[in-house]
Amino acid sequence: MGPEVLSDILKTIPVKEDKNLIVGYEKSDDAAVYKISDDTALIQTLDFFTPMVEDPYIFGQIAAANSLSDVYAMGGKPITAMNIVCFPEKENIKILEEILRGGAEKIYESGAVLSGGHSIHDNEIKYGLSVTGICSPNKIFKNYGSQEGDILILTKPLGTGIITTASKMKVVKENEIQEAIENMTTLNKYAGEIIAKYPVTACTDITGFGFLGHLYEMASASEKTFVIESEYIPCLSGSKEYAKEFYITGSGQKNRKSLEGKIKFENISFEMEEILFDPQTSGGLLFSIPIQYVNDVMKELGELKIKSAIVGSVEKLKEFPIIVR
Repeated sequence: MGPEVLSDILKTIPVKEDKNLIVGYEKSDDAAVYKISDDTALIQTLDFFTPMVEDPYIFGQIAAANSLSDVYAMGGKPITAMNIVCFPEKENIKILEEILRGGAEKIYESGAVLSGGHSIHDNEIKYGLSVTGICSPNKIFKNYGSQEGDILILTKPLGTGIITTASKMKVVKENEIQEAIENMTTLNKYAGEIIAKYPVTACTDITGFGFLGHLYEMASASEKTFVIESEYIPCLSGSKEYAKEFYITGSGQKNRKSLEGKIKFENISFEMEEILFDPQTSGGLLFSIPIQYVNDVMKELGELKIKSAIVGSVEKLKEFPIIVR
């Protein structure tokens, strides 16, 4: 389901007005933010999905990192997390233990407290977290507000969907899948703590809608055109080659269809387009920032060896909300 379809569905749902709900779902933001005092707001989010790797411990780490990511995308700090588990009744319980162990380690690394959870029997394994975070009501990262002249920065390379698809077909090299696993298990905590020091105008994390899906949400909500320089997009090793060989995902094709007519591609290769549509698991943060702060924020990200890249700029609204060249 693409970002626009989901947004249209949510518009039909009746809601209660509350002045303390600073961020709801009207702008397809990453999490809800509710003000509880003049200096504190709660961030609430949840996410869960099926395994994309065979190792249950690594899957637990990835799913937890992905769930925690929305709090960092809002400029907050996670404080509690609860497990969401769907598990087959006849499956080996040791698998669940490993999933929960992996998840607990990432929760611990984030600084949050594992405070419980809920499980049900299901035909398919699913795991994730419901996370509560905190932030200042006066400094929330929203997924809109980008200004003309801002620079767009991405904090992780793309291609996790393509690499994990190729891995299931047993064609991926060991170093390639290890790089993808490292990418997915890395918390956005460290990038988030750095960019929170700066006047970020908009921010999101890149997950199931792919780079272009989440970019479109930012661009359309900001009422600007985002110009992407494809040569600067960071990609996981092997991802372009596997995309060229059609190791691509069904979700990626849904992302492409949902954005049909909304993006102008200027002589972009098929494999680069696929990487930009590719659904990401525990992807990086994408944020816009005034140009005068770019050197400083990039220096700090580089010092922590966060694989960040300047990927584009913000211009006044044109015919297309996104131009990729």
